[in-house]
Amino acid sequence: MTLVTPDISVVICTYSEARWADLVEAVDSVRRQSEPCRELIIVVDHNQALLERIREQYADATVVENQEPHGLSGARNTGVAIAKSALIAFLDDDAIVERDWLEKLAECLENPDLLGAGTRIDPLWENERPAWLPEEYDWVVGCTYRGLPLAHAPIRNLSGGSMCLRREIFEAVGGFRVGIGRTSTRPLGCEETELCIRAGRHWPQKIFLYDPCIRVHHRVPANRARWSYFFARCYAEGQSKALVSSNVGAGDGLASERMYVLKTLPQGVVRGLADTVFRRDLMGLARAGAIISGLAITIAGYCQQWVSRRMAGWSNHPEFEFHVTH
Repeated sequence: MTLVTPDISVVICTYSEARWADLVEAVDSVRRQSEPCRELIIVVDHNQALLERIREQYADATVVENQEPHGLSGARNTGVAIAKSALIAFLDDDAIVERDWLEKLAECLENPDLLGAGTRIDPLWENERPAWLPEEYDWVVGCTYRGLPLAHAPIRNLSGGSMCLRREIFEAVGGFRVGIGRTSTRPLGCEETELCIRAGRHWPQKIFLYDPCIRVHHRVPANRARWSYFFARCYAEGQSKALVSSNVGAGDGLASERMYVLKTLPQGVVRGLADTVFRRDLMGLARAGAIISGLAITIAGYCQQWVSRRMAGWSNHPEFEFHVTH
């Protein structure tokens, strides 16, 4: 059997030596693909020592330093700028892909009506899954959460931890917005949400596809299974949603979130209470409480960011710029 190399560049962004073992597993999983990528690009976010170590370890990969401001958005834009392929796949540096990841993504994107494709992301817990954490909030640890489709379906935006986008998106609407994405010190996000919304507006007749049959495994360290991280991540998510809404409007920026709040979360509260009453699972009450408190914290983060930006003036913040360096 002859392997076919799909026209896909894989971009992995990394920033800390503390995640070295995770990065090695992520890269090795990409190397073991049933259909190899055209090129592997590793972008290091302003860490010279890590840059040199990766270059020494992976001479066959393209290893570059982030050429934009510190953070995930700039690092991804740097990878896009040097990628040679028509399709660009993004993978977190602490994720492990199954052997057919690229093959299935390439199959999805044979459909010209698709702008991009995303996958299911399952948690790999360092310790046991916290009994108080509801599946509705698995997005807190970067994984697929209850409420997403159970079969492949169109979706407003993909998850940046494992997704594949057409290069023409970046050529037509620009790159990830600097200032929205995660940095080593700010657990913000939603830069892929904002990009997907911009692309969807540019090509209203095309879609992004979520395919849960394509699976990725995402490591979750013990420090992300704590209430303190849950609190910080929910608050930052609210801030991120406010930033996205400031750019694309609340209509598109919160469209999926309305259904999540009005349908998915209430069902989760009922499920948690039912577990407590009928299964005598006291953690069911904790999960119901986590759903309610997580929503309150997220709303607080949204309101804080919205008020702060309104007072300062939305248009006075250059971090909302987006570009792809060439």
